[in-house]
Amino acid sequence: VQLVESGGGLVQAGGSLTLSCVASGTIFRINAMGWSRQAPGKQRELVAGLASAGGTNYADSVKGRFTISRDNAENTVYLQMNNLKPEDTAVYYCNVEVVSRAGLRVNYWGRGTQVTVSS
Repeated sequence: VQLVESGGGLVQAGGSLTLSCVASGTIFRINAMGWSRQAPGKQRELVAGLASAGGTNYADSVKGRFTISRDNAENTVYLQMNNLKPEDTAVYYCNVEVVSRAGLRVNYWGRGTQVTVSS
């Protein structure tokens, strides 16, 4: 299974970006999907998660500004980011929990996409 993120870039504070992450390969079913980020010198932190049943959770720092969604038919997860702030600058990674036909659950990570917010 491969995950490919896209949509990162440079944006001014107050601007918006939409990240996409497409999962490909041998996929029987996808459970949870999510986005995390890692800023220079900081630990990776969960930004948003989306359960298979539709429940979502967000980091306090992005609540009301970021929205996670998924397209099950396309095995894609999105992160709509509005009102971006300089402190949102980080490499953003998507992760996906894939379930095999045998019921084995494996978590996969993308390589990341850079988001830079200028003040």
